[in-house]
Amino acid sequence: MEMSHSATRTTLFPGLVLALLALFAASLVLAPQQARAFEPDAKVVYHADFADPRRLSAMIGSINNMVMHYENEFMEADVRIVFVSHGIRFLTEDNLEGTPFEADEELLEERDSLQSRLRNLANTYDVKLELCDITRSEVGLAEDELMDGVDLVPSGVVRIAELQNEEGFAYLKIE
Repeated sequence: MEMSHSATRTTLFPGLVLALLALFAASLVLAPQQARAFEPDAKVVYHADFADPRRLSAMIGSINNMVMHYENEFMEADVRIVFVSHGIRFLTEDNLEGTPFEADEELLEERDSLQSRLRNLANTYDVKLELCDITRSEVGLAEDELMDGVDLVPSGVVRIAELQNEEGFAYLKIE
C-alpha cells in the first residue's frame, strides 16, 4: 500500500513538532546555566576611603586570603578595590602636600610595602584597583602620578553602587 505525500507529511509533522518543542524546552532550561558559566563565582568590592596604613594592610591581607581560597577551590572571582577620598594616598608616590590627604610619617614608612602588595594582588589575582576621579582631580594629581594599573572611575561611590546594584557585587569595608 502506497502512502500519498500528504499522508507522509501528516505522519511526520507531529513528530517534527514534538522534537522542536523538546529542543526549545531544553534550551530554556539550559540557557541560564550556560550564561552563568561565564560569570565569576564571586564578585566582591572593597571600599577604601581611609588614611590608616594598618587598615589598608588588614584589607590587603583579607583580600589575599579570599582570592587564595577561591583559587584553591577552582573558583573564578572578580575582586575590586575602589579608592575614594583618603584612599588616594596609597596609590601615588606624591606626598599630596597641602591637601587633606597629605602623607604622614606612618604612610611614608609603609607606602612602598603597601604598594608592592597591591601590585601583587593586581598582577597575581587580577584584583582591580579603581580610583575616584573626583578625588584625583580635586587635589590636582596628574594621572601619570598614579601607580601603574590603577583605573579611574568618574565617581567612586557611584562605582560602588553600580557594582552592587547592577552587577551583584558583595560590599566589604575593613574597619
